Amino acid sequence: MMKSKNIGLMLALVVLAGASTASAQLTAAKEGPVVYGHHHLNVTSIDEHKKFWTTLGGTPIKIGTSPNEIVKFPNVFVFLRQQAPTGGTKTSTVNHLGFSVPNMRQMVDKVKAAGYPIVTRAELPPEQEVKDDIAYIAHTKGSIAFVMGPDNTKVELVDASGQTLPVALHHIHFATQQVNEMKAWYVNVLNAKPGMRGNFQAADLPGVNLTYSGSPDPVVGTQGRVLDHIGFEVKDLEAFCKRLETRGIKLERPYTKVPALNIGIAFIRDPWGTYIELTEGLDKAS
Repeated sequence: MMKSKNIGLMLALVVLAGASTASAQLTAAKEGPVVYGHHHLNVTSIDEHKKFWTTLGGTPIKIGTSPNEIVKFPNVFVFLRQQAPTGGTKTSTVNHLGFSVPNMRQMVDKVKAAGYPIVTRAELPPEQEVKDDIAYIAHTKGSIAFVMGPDNTKVELVDASGQTLPVALHHIHFATQQVNEMKAWYVNVLNAKPGMRGNFQAADLPGVNLTYSGSPDPVVGTQGRVLDHIGFEVKDLEAFCKRLETRGIKLERPYTKVPALNIGIAFIRDPWGTYIELTEGLDKAS
């Protein structure tokens, strides 16, 4: 609870800026050597998660002969694997996922009507203004809200009144006891552009903002949790993996071709336990 309140306090101060709105497809690899690609979830019920993610505005799709169910958003695929998770997003290195919406009131009403709890008040300090489940950030003239999906999947909704898409990936919010070190790792290893998102330390890649918050309590890695791993699309992945190895970064799974998806993949892990999949070709697989 204390960790949640501290993260909430910083959320109350954040400028609601960040990842730019992406097209209906994954950001093209030409926009950078590394772009964002997918979230991969372990779920107790495929049907419950498909309902949740489609309520947020995603579209179910199939890619090749993949056994996983997939829900597509602008610039991100949500892969759903039938496997009971060991825990929710909170207390892991990825505290929550963020999506931007052009009409906050409409989206909050929609998810509430579908039966999903809005937990905005519980995630923010008492002094933060919350009205009808929406937190209003005075100095930014914007708003945020939090919804809990199945298996304790925490999702932040971010106001983006000028956005033309009904929903888009906005950010991944990490929790760590080493904010500067974690940010530096993503900048150095994945070529993210360092910066700030309001009062948060952050880094940007095409299609996503990576946001870093301090946690007063230790957090655990993502593998096995509801958000098992995050995924980045990489140009010339095989060569990229070789460069990682020369820098002393261990490949949890070496570069491998996956005929079922017609893509290349590899896995690494950040020093804090975030499990990361690297892909090449996912942007063309849909």
